[in-house]
Amino acid sequence: MREATEKCPRCCDTANADDREVREAEAETESSSCCCRHKKRSEEEYKSLIHRLNRIEGQIRGIRGMVEKDIYCADILVQVAAVNSALNGFSKELLAQHVRTCVADDLRAGSEEKLDELIKLLPKLMK
Repeated sequence: MREATEKCPRCCDTANADDREVREAEAETESSSCCCRHKKRSEEEYKSLIHRLNRIEGQIRGIRGMVEKDIYCADILVQVAAVNSALNGFSKELLAQHVRTCVADDLRAGSEEKLDELIKLLPKLMK
């Protein structure tokens, strides 16, 4: 595994890396993340997260349209509550994926770095 201080040709230096270097870096990276805090997601994980974000984006655009049309405040607030709920759902799904992959892989490797990071992250998520 690559040291954190070394630049990753896959993400940090792609302008200077040729295809061979990128392939070597990908082969070298055994865990689901690399030195630069990137994470390879499965196609299923990716699609699920993007689907949620697209829905949230549409809801936000709808709220903007409501404001532009001078819709009644309470009606807009109902939609804002729906967006907040959708964002919370996105956060829960992303957190679950993080625990199942990044944290679990790190623990299996004998490290508690990701667990410590998660413990620091949880209070921010609970605000």
